[in-house]
Amino acid sequence: MNMKNYETVFILNPVLSEDQMKDTVAKFKKILTDSKSKIINEESWGLRKLAYPIQHKSTGFYHLLEFEAAPDTINKLEIEFKRDEAVMRFLTVALDKHAIVYNARRKNGEFNKPKAKAKEEQAA
Repeated sequence: MNMKNYETVFILNPVLSEDQMKDTVAKFKKILTDSKSKIINEESWGLRKLAYPIQHKSTGFYHLLEFEAAPDTINKLEIEFKRDEAVMRFLTVALDKHAIVYNARRKNGEFNKPKAKAKEEQAA
């Protein structure tokens, strides 16, 4: 089976409780693990303001999943996103080799250095 790397960001309804939000995320992770996908990274970005209102809401819970999966798994995952009323928006993208390297560097904190510290390292 040909596995590819993907990244999905989805926005959950802000009226969900913390437990409901965690359960919803767990449901999508289970869809991936049940289909033999490997979750590489997961990030909860918390409650964020939306660029424009969605379903009359101005905020939403953002969540990112980076995973390795067979292409047919994406269809199953996206059908579940569409069926779940808690999901306001989602976007899944296939990652090329450059995006995979970038994500690995970002997870290692290479881009989070304070500017002063980065300048010191350049001077050294």
